[in-house]
Amino acid sequence: MPSSRDHEANRMTARIGRYAKVGGNMSGIAAKLAAGKLLGWEQDPTKNATAIAETLGELKGPLMKVAQLLSTIPDAVPPEYATELASLQANAPPMGWAFVKRRMRAELGPGWQDKFDRFEKEPAAAASLGQVHKAMDLEGALLACKLQYPDMDSAVEADLNQFNMLLALHRRFRPAIETSEIEKEIADRLREELDYRREARHSRLYANVFAADEQIRVPDVFEDLSTRRLLSMSWLEGRPLLAYRQEKLEARNKIAQVMFKAWWHPFAQYGVIHGDPHLGNYTIFEDGTEPVGVNLLDYGCVRIFPPDFVQGVVDLYYGLLDDHPERVVAAYETWGFNGLTNELIETLNIWANFIFGPLLSDRVRSIADGVSPATYGRNEAFRVHQSLKELGPVKIPRYFVFMDRAAIGLGSVFLHLRAELNFHRLFNEQIDGFGQDALTAHQKHQLDLCGLTDER
Repeated sequence: MPSSRDHEANRMTARIGRYAKVGGNMSGIAAKLAAGKLLGWEQDPTKNATAIAETLGELKGPLMKVAQLLSTIPDAVPPEYATELASLQANAPPMGWAFVKRRMRAELGPGWQDKFDRFEKEPAAAASLGQVHKAMDLEGALLACKLQYPDMDSAVEADLNQFNMLLALHRRFRPAIETSEIEKEIADRLREELDYRREARHSRLYANVFAADEQIRVPDVFEDLSTRRLLSMSWLEGRPLLAYRQEKLEARNKIAQVMFKAWWHPFAQYGVIHGDPHLGNYTIFEDGTEPVGVNLLDYGCVRIFPPDFVQGVVDLYYGLLDDHPERVVAAYETWGFNGLTNELIETLNIWANFIFGPLLSDRVRSIADGVSPATYGRNEAFRVHQSLKELGPVKIPRYFVFMDRAAIGLGSVFLHLRAELNFHRLFNEQIDGFGQDALTAHQKHQLDLCGLTDER
């Protein structure tokens, strides 16, 4: 009977084989594109995009998270690539019980099962970097134990190499955007997601921010049952957000209103955002059959911004609201856009008016009319792409990446819920009395309290 060491060796061999295959396929696509460019062959962008998506789709793991994120950034990849990448699924095959036992032994020691009253063999959820098991500790507390898949450090580095190749192709043939800062930002955040101790600190930060809010729940972290690759948190009961799509408008609006606060309050008051507003990262808790509030479940992708970036967001809002072009330009410069011309400012304003549009009109409305969650922002991204082709390459500041990703994700949530709210008033409630000095002080206090000083 094969030993556990043989199983691990076979797994590593299979992983190396998969990455070699994907890398080879990507190289082949690159050669085809280069030859076509050099010899003047006709290129079919849709076929090329499909080939790349199929190649990347052979790997279920961190690269899927990267690919889906890229699909939301205007012209980070061509529009036809964005359509294909957005369709990729981020789920990895779950680990079997034999692998789970070995992984848990590696994290908590040979007597790990004695630390639990119950530990369910089948995962409750599986994602790109790990899977979650429901358990109970010796005191009777229900737990969500998030266990990282084996070899994820090497998998992330291998995937980032493929990611860099994809961006290199884009830089060579469609240079409307200079993607070096995007590349750095995504790589840094993805590597951070591998450290569950950091995620635990992010969770404590959100717990502090919403400590007095009865509509937003954050799980407690069980430190003695957590490591760098294992995170044990309290299990929060709730229904999936999409279960409310057919509920009455009042219920859907209430959920959307809490979601708006859960995202914008930490940003406006502490310079913090949840950078991955995936539908699976939230559940809804109820009082009887009525929704009460939102469970925030995942803190792997949290972005902490310098206070001047947040000031830039507020300045951009007021600049657009009051038709004050100088303030708009100052905001873009604060974010890190350089070499601003009138044409580039007009192009950036296409995207800014799309993101801020629902916040500018003082009326009850949907986040966007006649748009599906899957295509939210697609038309505006295409317009930006068409304009940048004439102006590029434009370097996108790294802070823009997750701000943009989160805004698109949050808008999609509102579309799923078909919410109708006065987003203008909700936003102004969050920035009422905003001041950069106060934000700086609040942020410093919380980051120091949670051991996140290095992220300022």
